[in-house]
Amino acid sequence: MSKKYTGKILIILAAIALAGGGAWWWRVPGADKNGASTYQETKPQRNRIEVSILSTGIVQPENRVEIKPPIAGRVEEVMAKEGQAVKRGQLLARMSSTERAALLDAALAKGAAELTHWQELYKATPVLAPVDGTIILRNVEAGQSFTSQDAIFVMSDRLTIKAQVDETDIAQIKLKQKARIVLDAYPKDTVMAHVDQIAYDAKTVNNVTTYIVDVLPDRTPPTMRSGMTANVTFSIAAKDDALLISSEAIKAEDGKFFVFVGPLDAQAKPQRRAITVGISDGKRTEIVAGLIEQDTVYIPQAKKQGSRNGGGQTNPLSPMGARRSGGR
Repeated sequence: MSKKYTGKILIILAAIALAGGGAWWWRVPGADKNGASTYQETKPQRNRIEVSILSTGIVQPENRVEIKPPIAGRVEEVMAKEGQAVKRGQLLARMSSTERAALLDAALAKGAAELTHWQELYKATPVLAPVDGTIILRNVEAGQSFTSQDAIFVMSDRLTIKAQVDETDIAQIKLKQKARIVLDAYPKDTVMAHVDQIAYDAKTVNNVTTYIVDVLPDRTPPTMRSGMTANVTFSIAAKDDALLISSEAIKAEDGKFFVFVGPLDAQAKPQRRAITVGISDGKRTEIVAGLIEQDTVYIPQAKKQGSRNGGGQTNPLSPMGARRSGGR
């Protein structure tokens, strides 16, 4: 385990100890009404563990392209619809300039033959897709007039999630890092993704500094829409078949970690054993050395303040690794 990660665990444990009065809880375990120390028993178990960072974001086009006509006029025919994937150079619509529209209207008054003659002689102007992408907005219908300032189509080359990551977590986010996306509109569907870009410029709102991280779906589902809210889980570390123990069972002293294990001595107290820890998701911590599955680990139970008989025992240690950006 890295020194940086070990330091974080030590800081968390130290803060918990200070909150409890500046003394290590393992030195003053809880007591029952007879004054005997009380412990909660647990055993290490093998399972998968994953360390992750949670964030929220908004689905937005990575590049938003507005298609505006070169001149004012009228739409004669529309061939594209919202949500349609198009290729660069694909015909989206045909339009008439203001002059052509007036000429066709005058020809129509003289009959269908006259109209056909001028339509063949004076061709409509095509509107083409400038890039590969998806039509996310269509602002015109056939017969509708427009100015040269109106965006008749809006395209997106691809959809991405703009996730807000707290500055305390940004150092753990890397390019190409794996992530999972769950849209609020479709909570049962998980979309695999990866980190595409990390902002260099921070944003500060209500004294909270965050960085925008672009998360690109590996496959954009048809249900994903621009403007949707998404929950993003960044995968920091993971391990299968790891030996795990509850994080509240782990104590620290002088930069080293230990737990209480059996068998109990003559005073019904467990023995202290040094351990080496690995990754932690907050509630559970990997044990690299010092324990086996057959060991019995004892968690000291602190007496609730204000109780004379020791009832209502509470655990003095909270889960490790609470984060402002959503937790690990």
